Amino acid sequence: MTSSETELVHNFPPFFQILKNGTVKRFFNDPFFPTTGDEPNSDGVLTKDVVVSSDPKVGARLFLPKITDPTRKLPLLVYIHGGGFSIGSACNQLFTSYVISLVASANVIAVSVDYRLAPENPIPACYEDSWEVLKWVGFHGLGQGSDPWLNKYADFSKVFLAGESAGANIAHNMAARVGSEDPGMKISGMVLVHPFFGNNEVSPMWKVICPDISGYDDPRYNPAANPGLMGKIGCGKVLVCCAENDDFKDRAVSYYEALKKSEWSGEVEIFETEGEGHAFHVFNQGCEKAAVLKKKMADYFNN
Repeated sequence: MTSSETELVHNFPPFFQILKNGTVKRFFNDPFFPTTGDEPNSDGVLTKDVVVSSDPKVGARLFLPKITDPTRKLPLLVYIHGGGFSIGSACNQLFTSYVISLVASANVIAVSVDYRLAPENPIPACYEDSWEVLKWVGFHGLGQGSDPWLNKYADFSKVFLAGESAGANIAHNMAARVGSEDPGMKISGMVLVHPFFGNNEVSPMWKVICPDISGYDDPRYNPAANPGLMGKIGCGKVLVCCAENDDFKDRAVSYYEALKKSEWSGEVEIFETEGEGHAFHVFNQGCEKAAVLKKKMADYFNN
């Protein structure tokens, strides 16, 4: 390989860099975290991986909390991880450990989406993959799914979407799509944690991972600038979580305000964590404020 082929073309730490020969190198390398098999972990949670689609290849990691009453149906959470649309996986240690703790705390079943990553798979690949997972979950709500956990324990009248950072962006786009298309079930509510909705200019990285972006008011980048679309959110309630020291806080607040003023008839709430930054609850899962945020989400899923 010549030196010209290994020349750096794009460099976007802490996410990825692209060499002239097209090679993508990621800065984040959290390893694959194995599932539990038949033995629950210390929180009593079982995990397993499923294939949702083979073309394109889309998977998901399922989480089942400790079952104390087999006759009781549990809320179902479709969770979408963050990572700048370009790093991370539903199957790595960071996000698996977070979803396990959330599932144990909230006593919900979770389906964590393992979407294809940019830049190799630019936006809208992550949206399309997440939609495939929503439809797969919806098949179970219609009695046409094959997964025993969902069939036996999931309450399809209490389905929630949630995600942090880029995952919150994707979750919003899923809820907007539910407003015009039917995935086979209704979405009760959505939790957007530290959502990434850009800023007042399109970053160079976004031009790489979303080549057809129309500008900083593109609805995928800044949904609040598109009030007509905001009014079509397909769920009954939305919780927007922001952090005081998050660089993207202003856009989270703008989203909350735009949704509140739109024609959407649901209930929207905002919750702020003081003194913390972007996605602190994932990177510092054991801190007190992460526990407070987790309880807020758990209560939201069960009320």
